[in-house]
Amino acid sequence: MDIDRRRIIGASAAGVAGAMAMPSNAARAAPLTSTLGRDATHYGVKPNSPDDQTRALQRAIDEAARAHVPLALPPGIYRTGELHLTPGSRIIGVRGATTLRFSGGASLLSAESADHLVISDLTLDGGGIAMPTRRGLIHCLGGRDVRILDCEITGSGRNGIWLENVAGEISGNIILQTTTTAIVSFDALGLTVARNTILDASDNGIEILRTAIGDDGSIVTGNRIENIKAGPGGSGQYGNAINAFRAGNVIASGNRISDCDYSAVRGNSASNIHITGNSVFDVREVALYSEFAFEGAIIANNTVDGAAVGVSVCNFNEGGRLAVVQGNIIRNLIPKRPIGTAPDDDAGIGIYVEADTSVTGNVIEKAPSFGIIAGWGKYLRDVAITGNVIRKTFIGIGVSVADGAGTALINSNMISDAPRGAVVGLNHAKPVTPDLTANGAAKYAQVMLGGNAAH
Repeated sequence: MDIDRRRIIGASAAGVAGAMAMPSNAARAAPLTSTLGRDATHYGVKPNSPDDQTRALQRAIDEAARAHVPLALPPGIYRTGELHLTPGSRIIGVRGATTLRFSGGASLLSAESADHLVISDLTLDGGGIAMPTRRGLIHCLGGRDVRILDCEITGSGRNGIWLENVAGEISGNIILQTTTTAIVSFDALGLTVARNTILDASDNGIEILRTAIGDDGSIVTGNRIENIKAGPGGSGQYGNAINAFRAGNVIASGNRISDCDYSAVRGNSASNIHITGNSVFDVREVALYSEFAFEGAIIANNTVDGAAVGVSVCNFNEGGRLAVVQGNIIRNLIPKRPIGTAPDDDAGIGIYVEADTSVTGNVIEKAPSFGIIAGWGKYLRDVAITGNVIRKTFIGIGVSVADGAGTALINSNMISDAPRGAVVGLNHAKPVTPDLTANGAAKYAQVMLGGNAAH
C-alpha cells in the first residue's frame, strides 16, 4: 500500500504550528539543554552579564523545581545575591566553567525543609564577602537526600557549607580559602562527606557536631585536607582537619591530612568513634584525639609523621574510657625541649592512654619524650600495652605509679634506644623510678611486666 508522505509531513507541520500557537507558561516552553535539564537562559538568565541576575535565577530555580526537572546553567559568570532552593531543586552547571559570583546576603544558596536537593558542577565564588555567624555559602536547614557534588566553593566570608538536620552526601567538592570552616554539620540524619579537597580554612576543615550528646553516624572518608589554621586561637576547638563534638558513631577513615595547627582528627565527647586508615603529616598538636566524655574509640592503622603527640585517649576524670589503639605507625614527633634533657608532659609523645584501653601492635619511632604513657596520676585503669615496637625515645613506656593508680599490663614489647629506660614509673609526667625492666628494680603490684625486650 502506497503512503502519501506529503500528507504526513503536512499534518506534522500543522501540528507543530498549532502547538507553537498554543499559550504556554515559561516552565513548559523552556527546552532541555542536552540531557542536563532546562536551560536557564530561557528564563532570562544572562551569563557573563555585568548586571545582577538574582531575580532571573530565582525565577528559573522555582519554575524548574515546579516542573520536577533540573536547571542547567551554561558556562559563564552569573552575578547574584541570595538564592532560595525549594524541595526538589536541582541546579547543574559545567564543571570549571559555570560560576555563581556572590554579591552579598546571608548566603549564596539556601534551603529550608527541602528534600531531594542537588547542587552539582558549579563554582560558587564568595568573594570574601562577610556573612552572618552560623551561615554558609551553601546553607541547608533540614532536608533528606541533599547532595552537593563536584562543586568548587571558594572565598566564603564565613563557612563553606552549613548543614542542620540533613541527610545526604557532600562529595567530590573543592573548598578553598574559607574564613571559618569548610563544612559544618549539626545533628545529621545520615551524612556522608567523601572525596572532598579542603585547602586553607581558618577554623576547622570538617565539623560534625550535635547540640547534645547522641548518635550521629556521619561517615567522613577519603577527603584531602590541608592548611587548617586555628584562626580564633583557643585550646583545641579550632585548627583541626576533622572535629567531631558530641557526635556518636562517627567514622573518619582514609583521609589524607596535613599542615594543621591542632589535630588531624579530634573526637570530643564522641562515643564509638572510628579513626582508621588515615594518613597524617605535619600537625602541631595531638594528631589523633579522643577526649572528654566518651565511651568507645577505635584508633587503628593510621600513619602519623610529624606531630606533638601521635594518639591521645584521655579525660578519664570526665568519663573518657574504653578504646583500642592498634596498628598505627607514629614517628618524627616534635619536642619542646632539647632531646635527651627531660621529658615533656605535652609534646614528643607517641601514644597516651588512661582507662580500659588496649594498645597493641603499634610502631613508634623518634618520640623525643615518651613512646607510650599509661595514666596521669591516679587516672589509670585496666590498660594493656602489648606487642609494640618503640625506637629512639627518651623513655620507652611511662606508667603511672602515683597513689590511687590502677592496673597496667606491659608485656612483649620491643624497646630500643631509650636512654632513660624501657619502662619507667611516673608521678604525672615526672619519672620517679629507674627502669622497671632492669634486674633488681622495685616492683609495683599494679604494674605487671613480662617478656619485654629492651636494648
